[in-house]
Amino acid sequence: MTAEPSSRHPVRTYSEARFRGDVATAAAQIGEGFVFRSPFITSDSPTGHLDGLDGLLGIVTEVEPVSALYGEAEATLVYNLHTVPALGITQRTAEHFRLRDGLITEITLVFDSAPWQAVMAAAGPPGDGAAGPA
Repeated sequence: MTAEPSSRHPVRTYSEARFRGDVATAAAQIGEGFVFRSPFITSDSPTGHLDGLDGLLGIVTEVEPVSALYGEAEATLVYNLHTVPALGITQRTAEHFRLRDGLITEITLVFDSAPWQAVMAAAGPPGDGAAGPA
């Protein structure tokens, strides 16, 4: 029997907490020197990249796992993010994590942002509580 990679627990805990809207538990998995990058934002705050999470969760109907790969200091999750019928977006997403001392130090989110451009434009300028992906 092989030991579970050390990245599995913090990455799963973070991801599950984020999609439940539990910012405190997600942020507790973040380590020193954290950096988050996505097509829409870059943040070095353990919680700043989760701003607007309530808006996103309000339009997400399902997070469908496709693949999860765990190593000692990195992990990659691939999933389909399904939205409410009014938006009709199914977003294939890859999320790469780097870890140090059992905590997440970097997250890179990769997805096609094109379907979200109209949603973001209609929602208005950032900071108004608008929904949309990270």
